[in-house]
Amino acid sequence: MAIIGRANVGKSTLFNRLTRSSQALVADIAGVTRDRHYGNVTYDDRTFILVDTGGLTGGEAELGPLVRRQAELAVSESDVIILVMDGLAGPREADEEVVDYLRRTGKPILLAVNKIDHPGLEDRLPEFYRFGLAPLYPVSAAHGLGLWSLLDAVVLHLPERELAPTIPGIRVAILGRPNVGKSSLINHFLGEERLLVSQRPGTTRDAIDTPLTYDGQDYVLVDTAGLRRPSVVGREGLERQMVLKTIKALGRAQIGVLMLDAVEGLTSQDLRIAGLIEDQGKGCLILANKWDLVPRDPKVRREILERITSGLEIMAYVPVLPVSVKTGYNLKRVFPLIKEIEAQSGRRLGTGELNAFLKEITARTPPPRYRGRPVKFFYLTQPEVHPPTFVAFVNAPQGVPDHYRRYLVKQLRERGGIPYAPVRLFLKGRKSRTRGG
Repeated sequence: MAIIGRANVGKSTLFNRLTRSSQALVADIAGVTRDRHYGNVTYDDRTFILVDTGGLTGGEAELGPLVRRQAELAVSESDVIILVMDGLAGPREADEEVVDYLRRTGKPILLAVNKIDHPGLEDRLPEFYRFGLAPLYPVSAAHGLGLWSLLDAVVLHLPERELAPTIPGIRVAILGRPNVGKSSLINHFLGEERLLVSQRPGTTRDAIDTPLTYDGQDYVLVDTAGLRRPSVVGREGLERQMVLKTIKALGRAQIGVLMLDAVEGLTSQDLRIAGLIEDQGKGCLILANKWDLVPRDPKVRREILERITSGLEIMAYVPVLPVSVKTGYNLKRVFPLIKEIEAQSGRRLGTGELNAFLKEITARTPPPRYRGRPVKFFYLTQPEVHPPTFVAFVNAPQGVPDHYRRYLVKQLRERGGIPYAPVRLFLKGRKSRTRGG
């Protein structure tokens, strides 16, 4: 679903309001660099991707064509379009231009008249019926007014959910920038004589799911096909299209394999994809491809891998494997690592084991005091897997600093035998039942 409109009508404010409502559970999890123009919205048991765009008209003249191309890409990928207009300023000639363009797409258009934040402004609504888009949805993105009616309409216009055929195996999305070797990697594995391969059509128009068996384990490769050449969509437009396709592929996968160019090193686009994998709680393997082009000096090679790992910040737990699709170097290690990452992501630790562990590590390294009082951990449980999710009950969650949270997560990975898993740790307040607690 895309948010469209001319410049400065409140599109980004509406995007932030809608996406923030579905991210409360992960608001306290630090992330890595991510593209802030894409987000998930969950409403009425439906989850969908929301795309924020620049204005189709208006704004700085030199940015206009680029911004418009990006908006057009978002529209082409969307099932429903929210068209935002400024309720305070009233209809403008540029709005007519946007409506004409959107009508030609043949997609459902919901007209959200923004900045209607008190009853007196509703008198301006009749002006917007001139566009022939009814009903109107008066909203105030800044104050969160009128959003439920808008979301009800969005859900009604979303396509019916199709149940994809169940294909056994670990679902693996191959991700990365253009020209880093994704297709070559897939072709390499599909061409191996010991792989049992069957082709099936994909469940979406953007990806092809390919089942295969490697050393007795079933896998399904989720390939992000269909990216157009940079000469067609422009560099920035290609990047935005890449991010949206990455989100879709990750939603259908259990493991994200991020391929990058070892010679170029970690780029901002690589970090953006890594951030999407982290946000969705998927297991991850990073392949530093084109290792055959890296100098053979052991010191140089070690420094390259260290720079990649350190650049990933909190995703330093993710294994980084140097490979060469061209020569086949290290490719035999890819699927065993994927299998291990998936096993760790699905591992559940016993409650008794967790609480013995919690007691031991908090006694050995107590958390800092908060407002002059000790921070006490009472209980640790694991309610979910994929990713392993832990909830610690503590007397003062706000008194647990980030560095101590990171320490607990590191200890969970080490003690629980899940060093490659994307661990989630939530802190929940609970008062002590003992006197003086």
